[in-house]
Amino acid sequence: MRLELPEHRKLVYEVVVPIRWGDMDAFGHVNNTVYFRYMEIARIGWLDSVAQQTGVPGQGPVVVNAFCNFLLQLQYPGDLRVRMYVARPGRSSFETYYEIARCDDPETLYASGGAKTVWTDQAQRRSAPLPPGLRAMLDAED
Repeated sequence: MRLELPEHRKLVYEVVVPIRWGDMDAFGHVNNTVYFRYMEIARIGWLDSVAQQTGVPGQGPVVVNAFCNFLLQLQYPGDLRVRMYVARPGRSSFETYYEIARCDDPETLYASGGAKTVWTDQAQRRSAPLPPGLRAMLDAED
């Protein structure tokens, strides 16, 4: 099963994440909450990689909604390939989508998910327009 991605989206980041022993729960598989951490690792890695072009002092991203489709159980040991996609932005937000596969089984999707990210003015505690550099990156076609 593949995640149904929006028509206008693009792959922006890919990262390999090790499955840690502590990621597992009492049932011997990766705990559901940890999948959100794997997606966060990709999101923060991407944001760090584009920070020079997109940074605005006193502003930053906030995740307002996140979801995960748990397709197959993951177990230690192993490495995961987390792919992050972005869709066309709105005024102050953009959607991200993720695919999680094992590096030793790259054709099998183990989980898919997404998150809506809103750009905020931290002092005013409200949404702010996406910075021009970030908007340009999100608008660019593949």
